[in-house]
Amino acid sequence: MSEQEYFRSALSDFTYEAASGAAIRHLADLGYTARQISERLTYPTPCERVRKTLWKHLTDTGVILTEEPGAGRREKKTAYTVDHGKYGRTSFLLTPEPMADATCVRFKELRYSREKCGNLAEYLAQKCDESGEEQSYASCGFGLQIRRDHERFDRAMLVLNDRQREYITGLMWEDRICYHRLDGRMREIVVRLYENGMYEGCFFFLRSEEKIWADYAR
Repeated sequence: MSEQEYFRSALSDFTYEAASGAAIRHLADLGYTARQISERLTYPTPCERVRKTLWKHLTDTGVILTEEPGAGRREKKTAYTVDHGKYGRTSFLLTPEPMADATCVRFKELRYSREKCGNLAEYLAQKCDESGEEQSYASCGFGLQIRRDHERFDRAMLVLNDRQREYITGLMWEDRICYHRLDGRMREIVVRLYENGMYEGCFFFLRSEEKIWADYAR
């Protein structure tokens, strides 16, 4: 990429950031879906760019992890900064941001069953209370389904209500297992999928160091 092309790209990104980036992140923190965010922006922004910014914000803030929780890894964050040179020349620099410390967890592996653990919704709520929502995650294979088994993904989406479906389909899931924080919305989604035979995965509770498998409703 030439210096001129780099400058145009950086300028475009900086303009977008000033006009929409902060608003998207703020609305994401309030729990808005990609569609709801797009409808509330005053600066015209393509939906795909909203989705991309939303996904980056959720991964930057740890709402979504692309590596297994407790694996001891963090992705390096970067951001554009403005540098004003000696003669007033403005340039844009891509600089790393500080990363939080990551810890490696040795999980106790368990398996969920209704007979032993009771109702899944109540069970997950209790575990999140004990570990804290920010330390609790569910594995999500939506990205793999979208690319490799779209029929199964479509069946899973039919199980969800409109609000839940809109949230899942508005995210730019990567082609791998990702891990979503077990906040109230994700617990509702996971429980609904599980009870309809459409969820297979694991729940991670970092504080109690538990990895709980849930492969089918039983």
